[in-house]
Amino acid sequence: MEGELVLDVGAGLGALTGPLLAVGAHVVAVELHDARARRLEERWKDPKSGRLTVVKADVHQLRLPRRPFRVVASPPYAVSSLLMRRLLASGSRLIAADLVLQRAAAARWSAGDASGAGRWSRQFTLELGRPVPRRAFRPPPKVDSAVLVVRRRAP
Repeated sequence: MEGELVLDVGAGLGALTGPLLAVGAHVVAVELHDARARRLEERWKDPKSGRLTVVKADVHQLRLPRRPFRVVASPPYAVSSLLMRRLLASGSRLIAADLVLQRAAAARWSAGDASGAGRWSRQFTLELGRPVPRRAFRPPPKVDSAVLVVRRRAP
């Protein structure tokens, strides 16, 4: 991921942002809440590298990059479907995504049971990845989670 543009949607306090920066990614951390966005900048911003941009926005307002990008994120479960539709929309420059989602949602998307599957399945593969235990979150959610692995198909 070194040098690649990576979106961290729902960045929170930077549990994924920090490791992404550590491997040399150029990170756009998207966070809706003012205090968390400020903490992201205070904790992770390095003016010398210029590899972190913090964007205060929700998924409805999010503008996707015009150049190829990846997504590594654990977005709020309530916006998972909206985020997926935006990432897989015609014209998206998405290369790959690894998203921690509610397990049922990840299973539905990977099985091709989500709305619009006929459109995006020609361009992308979606697979159900590893489960993520509830104890990995603070506070732990009431539902199981899993990684949804999205890859653009070769032309």
